[in-house]
Amino acid sequence: MTKRVAIYARVSTKEQDCTRQLVELNEVAENHGWKIVDQYVDEGISGSKKSRPELDRMMKDAISRKFEMVATLELSRLGRSVKNMCEIVDLFKSKNIHLFVKNQNLDTSTTVGEFFFNIINSVAQYERDLISERVVSGLNNAKRKGKKLGRKTNLTPTIEQRIRQM
Repeated sequence: MTKRVAIYARVSTKEQDCTRQLVELNEVAENHGWKIVDQYVDEGISGSKKSRPELDRMMKDAISRKFEMVATLELSRLGRSVKNMCEIVDLFKSKNIHLFVKNQNLDTSTTVGEFFFNIINSVAQYERDLISERVVSGLNNAKRKGKKLGRKTNLTPTIEQRIRQM
C-alpha cells in the first residue's frame, strides 16, 4: 500500500523561496514510492511563530488524517522551539502520523528515529537560544562602545517645528 505523504516547506524571508526544498522532498517521495497528497508552503514566515497559515492548514488536515506522514527538509523548517515541535509531533502521534526529516535522516515511525528526533529537537532549540544570546551580547557591547543602533532618524528641524506647532 502506498504511503500518503504531506510535504512541508518554509523560508523566513520574502526574498527566499521554497523551490529547492520542494524539489528535494518530491525526489525523496518518488524514490520511496510515496503518494504526495498535498504541499504546505509558508514563505516569509519565521519558524519561531507558532501559527503559520500553511502549518495551521496542515495541522487541520492531520486531524482528519489526510496523510500518514509529513516530510520536511530540516527540523528547523517545521519549528524552532522544543515545546512547539513536541506539540506538533504529539498531534501527529495521536493520529498515527509520522515525521520524516530528510537532512537529519529522521523517521519517527521507528523507535530510534523518535529518540533522535527528541535529541535533535533539543539541540536545535539550544542553538537558537545561543544565537539569540550572542546577538543581544553584541548589541550591548556596541552600545557600551558608543555605537548608535537602529535606523537613522528622518526627523528634520522643519518636521520637529511643525510637530511642536501642532
